[in-house]
Amino acid sequence: MTNPTIGHDDSGLNLPTYGPLIFPIETPPAFGTFVQVAPEIYWLRGSMPMVLNHINVYLIKDGDGWTVLDTGISTPEIQQAWRNMLTQLGGPVKRVIVTHYHPDHVGNAGWFYREHGAPLWMSRTEILMARYVTSPAGPMNANSQEAVDFYRAAGFDDSQIEAYKERRTRGFGFMSEEIPYNYHRIQDGEKIMINDTAWEVVVGRGHSPEHACLYSAHHKVLFSGDQVLPNITTNVSVMPSEPEANPLKEWIESLAAIRDRLPDDVLVLPAHNRPFYGLHARLTALIDGHERNLRELHALCEQPKRAIDVFGVLFKRKIDNDVLFMATGESYSHINCLLQRGKLAREVDAKGVAYFRQTDARHARSVKAAE
Repeated sequence: MTNPTIGHDDSGLNLPTYGPLIFPIETPPAFGTFVQVAPEIYWLRGSMPMVLNHINVYLIKDGDGWTVLDTGISTPEIQQAWRNMLTQLGGPVKRVIVTHYHPDHVGNAGWFYREHGAPLWMSRTEILMARYVTSPAGPMNANSQEAVDFYRAAGFDDSQIEAYKERRTRGFGFMSEEIPYNYHRIQDGEKIMINDTAWEVVVGRGHSPEHACLYSAHHKVLFSGDQVLPNITTNVSVMPSEPEANPLKEWIESLAAIRDRLPDDVLVLPAHNRPFYGLHARLTALIDGHERNLRELHALCEQPKRAIDVFGVLFKRKIDNDVLFMATGESYSHINCLLQRGKLAREVDAKGVAYFRQTDARHARSVKAAE
């Protein structure tokens, strides 16, 4: 499995693959261009100025116009690519459906609303998160003492704390248009009619709180967003705004539920990498891989470890400042999962740095000391 980097949705985790996965389109479209991937469905590939350098967005034929599925980050290049695509295909944009709140997915929703009058369809938690993270009072605020304390507890030194502050000034709001005030709520299990075909909303959790995938039994297609990616691993992070969260538990449970709920013979249209067949194999690989990483992390913590000390068992590559924050969030998601399973205990020193150690190892040492 190719998994060389860490980016917005690329954790670079050490995960197995079960397969093989089948990729019906060998070469993706060039940035700013599109191809047809299924009847009535088109794939546009947009560029992103980050380690993960692309986003897949889609158009679905909808009567005399189109439904947009995810929008890309707010850049003139992606907006022009959308204009070119719509000019070539013809017809109005009737609505925009967004899988979740991250800027590479919701970034141009406001642009579509203003330029095309297209209403935004989104799950309630995701649109509230989109508004939260792009607001001046949201978690991207570089002056948040809670965020500084969170990363200090992870083991960041002064230079890394300053890098965090500088990075947060270029937060989600710089990659997203203003979110439309009104929206149409979508919910798990709901059937959305697009061009007389029912698309079922399938909610996943962990990467984001109420991530909406779309499944069509008629087309045998799943728009998986970031919930299922074929070659890279979706980032599952604990953020400073919710330091005790357990997103990895939600992630693993969601993947198992999707595997039980959907058939295996669907064409998966992901937000990154290429469309593929092999849904169940990929879901199983992701679940098993995270469970293996949890076991290895637990073994490493026989001696106390900080969040930044556990990168070696979770990631293939060296963690530098470009990916430090995403890696730290991913480390915390594994640590918090083990904490809530009762496998680790946390101890905080006088400087506010948190150390994590096996609960059974601590018990063994206590018994030995007592003897």
